[in-house]
Amino acid sequence: MINFSEKKGFICDMDGVIYHGNQILPGVAEFIEWLHREKKEYLFLTNNSGYTPRELQQKLGRMGLEVSEEHFYTSALATAEFLKRQAPGCSVYAIGEAGLLNALYDAGMTMNDVNPDYVVIGEGKSYSLDTLTKATNLVMRGAKLIGANTDVSGPIEGGISPACGALVAPIELATGKRAYFCGKPNPLMMRTGLRMLGCHSHEAVIVGDRMDTDIIAGLESGADTVLVLSGVSTRETIKTYAYQPTVILDGVGEIPRLAGQVI
Repeated sequence: MINFSEKKGFICDMDGVIYHGNQILPGVAEFIEWLHREKKEYLFLTNNSGYTPRELQQKLGRMGLEVSEEHFYTSALATAEFLKRQAPGCSVYAIGEAGLLNALYDAGMTMNDVNPDYVVIGEGKSYSLDTLTKATNLVMRGAKLIGANTDVSGPIEGGISPACGALVAPIELATGKRAYFCGKPNPLMMRTGLRMLGCHSHEAVIVGDRMDTDIIAGLESGADTVLVLSGVSTRETIKTYAYQPTVILDGVGEIPRLAGQVI
């Protein structure tokens, strides 16, 4: 049971929850307005490693949503933080976009396509057979394999797009090595999100569209969970899982309407 009015913090996914591609979803503006009006702590916690927080802020701005940069945390930042703690100053061979590359640089990593300590994979247009072959052989020669997140697909306008989990899979199959993934549902990313909000897990709500990342991440961190049907999950696919969200809603626009009710 959830009483949204009594919750202190909200951790929300973005793809499939706030937008599809460049299309804002129904009720999102009302939801963000409610968060501000009720002075809720909130964080957009996305597994998409391609964007920097500033790029995400500007993307929402183009959709008419005013959200400051500190409200965003990505799997790219989680990956960079993990590597910084594991091996400060290490070298990496990275396949990804600005969000991942900037996070790695800012955390003190150097790029190395000869003998890196790690091969790091995120979503990106630079992914090709050539970069895949390079990454595979570097892992075969001893580099450790890191994936920004386990998502195998993400919703876009008109369909889905392969995501990091799908892009890492050929390297795992070719090398026999398993990647370590830093994004949701990794509890390290969830703990960081709760710390950024200044919330304990029982004070927070996790909102997402994926059972295998968002909902299990919330469940395993001890927070209440809201699955929205505006992304990849449907009422039929939900039934295939051994665990369930606390609440199922059509979209985040229902949260302000239900605030004050125990559901």
